[in-house]
Amino acid sequence: MAEAAMSYPGPAGGMRSLRVLARLLDYPTEALQAAAPEMIAILDAERRWRPALRTALMDWCRRLRDANLLDLQVEYVALFDRGRNTSLLLFEHVHGESRARGQAMVDLLGEYRAAGFELDARELPDYLPLFLEYLSTRSEAEIGRWLGEIRHILARLTARLEEREADHALVPLALLGLIGAEGDVDAHRETVKQEAPDNTPEALDAVWEEEAVRFSAESDQDCALQSAEGRRLAERKRAAHSEAVRVLDPTARPQGDPS
Repeated sequence: MAEAAMSYPGPAGGMRSLRVLARLLDYPTEALQAAAPEMIAILDAERRWRPALRTALMDWCRRLRDANLLDLQVEYVALFDRGRNTSLLLFEHVHGESRARGQAMVDLLGEYRAAGFELDARELPDYLPLFLEYLSTRSEAEIGRWLGEIRHILARLTARLEEREADHALVPLALLGLIGAEGDVDAHRETVKQEAPDNTPEALDAVWEEEAVRFSAESDQDCALQSAEGRRLAERKRAAHSEAVRVLDPTARPQGDPS
């Protein structure tokens, strides 16, 4: 499989399907295309998803394998590097590029290090593929708690990627599927349809004009508020009962379910 962005403290294990989802959100490379057969095998073995979703993910892997690499890369840049609505940086969907986002990333990086992980790639801690690599080594109870914390972000991201008819929508949808929350997307689809495009030249120019750095009492207050919010997020995750939001039992879904 494509190279990971984290160094692991011990032998590889955990939920391998999460690592496949992480790779599907990476910038396309020859290594990703070459890994398609391995990814398909791992996805096929993941029985927590309904059959139609699992099949859609495997079909996407086949399209990635067979597509022109340059075309894939151009599509990826257009989808993820222009505008914020489809950003793969989790906290950007909550706080944009404001300084308020900083402490939340520090707290998340602390989670990684407390678990014995170190980043070996130049990515921010809230980069979704990186976060999924971390989750892939955690217990099912912890995976369920974390996915429960970000389910609103995943649902909105799914709706936005669906609106752009991007296969990548399958990844956040699959994450919601692991905790039985695919239906969360329904609440966002109509709202997303009304959103103004943020990837046009005019929209991108407007963002550059608005992003002047502020050093003020207000910005300092934002940082203090985010620091408190980051602590509350960590406290909620630790305090949440393991059964409140959990990964589905793969044996509980009928294998012949056509949905």
